[in-house]
Amino acid sequence: MVTSLQTESRLGGRNALITGASRGIGRAIALRLAREGAHCVLVARTTGGLEEVDDEIKALGGTATLVPMDLTDFPAIDRLGAGILDRYGKLDIFVGNAGILGKLTPVGHIQPDVWDQVIATNLTANWRLIRSLDPLLRASDAGRVVMMTSSVGKEARAYWGAYAVSKAGLENLTLTYAAEVEKTTVRVSLVNPGATRTRMREEAYPGENPETLKSADVVADSVARLVMPNPMENGQRISI
Repeated sequence: MVTSLQTESRLGGRNALITGASRGIGRAIALRLAREGAHCVLVARTTGGLEEVDDEIKALGGTATLVPMDLTDFPAIDRLGAGILDRYGKLDIFVGNAGILGKLTPVGHIQPDVWDQVIATNLTANWRLIRSLDPLLRASDAGRVVMMTSSVGKEARAYWGAYAVSKAGLENLTLTYAAEVEKTTVRVSLVNPGATRTRMREEAYPGENPETLKSADVVADSVARLVMPNPMENGQRISI
């Protein structure tokens, strides 16, 4: 459990946007970056969950801005970028963590509304976020982007159709963006958290013992290393 700000705030004066920040891995990342001194812009659908994370960040001595929104509200993403520009003039860190599983079912059985929702949330929303945030990341002296992926983004797995396709698309999108910013100070990474104790994992594997899985804090530690403003390899794909 994160209990206090570090003596040396390695992310002091830096702003970090984290999606899916109200619980699980997103919450852990928000707390970890706040502990390092970053001001966290927290995005999630549930106001109550965001307020709970905000309370935890304040208890650390950190600060946060809460943005309750559905990432499939694409005009709202454009407004988010404009708001960050007006308030901060730049963005130092973007962690694209939000995602939904959809239904684990044969491809031929996927309902169109489920397919559309998974692709919109896991893939299209992250494209819209990159589109909105790219000028802000380039304005930073060391912009950092981390996208959360999955092993099914590279290895086909029966019944994971919509989710797997969304992650495969996200990986290509992310690495394409990495190639486009190669000559800038922005650095982009993909992180596959692997088996982690989260609600989505429980949904996918309901009979699994959660005590056998690593905590979200382990993932947050790895993400924190990737968003530091020190020299960083671009286009990394890291499995935890």
